[in-house]
Amino acid sequence: MNKKLKWAIYTLIGLGIIAAIVYLLLPTTSNADNQTNGLPKTTSNQKRILNVNAKVIRPQLLIDEIAISGNLVPDEEVDLSFETSGKITEINFNEGSQVQKGQLLAKVNDRPLQAQLQKLESQLKLAEDRVYRQSALLKKDAVSQEALEQVQTELATLHADIELVKANIALTELRAPFDGVIGLRQVSVGAYATPNTQIAKLTKISPLKIEFAVPERYASDISRGTNLTFRVEGKLKDYDAKVYALESKIDPTTHTLPIRAIYPNTNGELLPGRYTSVLLKRAEINDAIAIPSQAIVPEMGKDIIYLYKEGKAQPIEIITGIRTASEVQAVKGVEIGDTIITSGTLQLRTALPVTLDNID
Repeated sequence: MNKKLKWAIYTLIGLGIIAAIVYLLLPTTSNADNQTNGLPKTTSNQKRILNVNAKVIRPQLLIDEIAISGNLVPDEEVDLSFETSGKITEINFNEGSQVQKGQLLAKVNDRPLQAQLQKLESQLKLAEDRVYRQSALLKKDAVSQEALEQVQTELATLHADIELVKANIALTELRAPFDGVIGLRQVSVGAYATPNTQIAKLTKISPLKIEFAVPERYASDISRGTNLTFRVEGKLKDYDAKVYALESKIDPTTHTLPIRAIYPNTNGELLPGRYTSVLLKRAEINDAIAIPSQAIVPEMGKDIIYLYKEGKAQPIEIITGIRTASEVQAVKGVEIGDTIITSGTLQLRTALPVTLDNID
């Protein structure tokens, strides 16, 4: 019996302690809830007042543009190599220098060909004299027409042989196919070169091309002549370019349309190979009603914003237009001069009292 009495006493003491703890915690929990909801502490007979920020609607410029990653590529680029084989005897360029179209960059040994050319050219005077003599004799009927035609054929063949040797000599010369900047050379004088041997890389960096691809839903917004701007990392300004070519079809794998634009790059400021951020302007409205994105509350498929009217929040449905990264155009629902609430939107309710902390 004493044992049961002890357990009963202990049970009563435990229940008393628990009741005291619950009583002490109730006010703290209530305060915490108010702080979590961003509301000031209130009593049961006081209305909640929410502190918010607001913005007065004014007409402003709104630009609808999309940002797409792209690459800067050279206008022209080629790996330089000889068209024939031989030992390199000359290298006539400085690495990283500007070269002109037609400039002699390197040469392989052509001494056997030069000797062959000299031999053929020495026979040229004799062949021409033969044709002259045979022509004079034919006028006197001293030789036949066939004899004249034979020496004429020999002269023509000699001229063809000379041109062939000259063409082979030209193959021993490596000349710049266009103006550009030549890169690092990969060979030295004395090396044996073949058509597969890369001598250097020649790049034309003025103008530059911008390669990018737009999603298929934007394909109809771009055409030849479309102006655009692009940015590169480390540069604080925007660069202007113009679309000059579009692919003939949408890529079936990526569902994008490849596009190329041109940038003059007259001073050689930008180098090919860099990543770019291409900005395509789709629309521009000078007197748009723009609403911050965070002020819009989606409800049941509708876009709702809250207006500040006589110290209370008033919900209203809007019809939206173009969107930017931070703002949305309101086509219908609000007017110039309205004050919209831009913070605490998830806590707002119809006719909820609000206090403006900051208004733009």
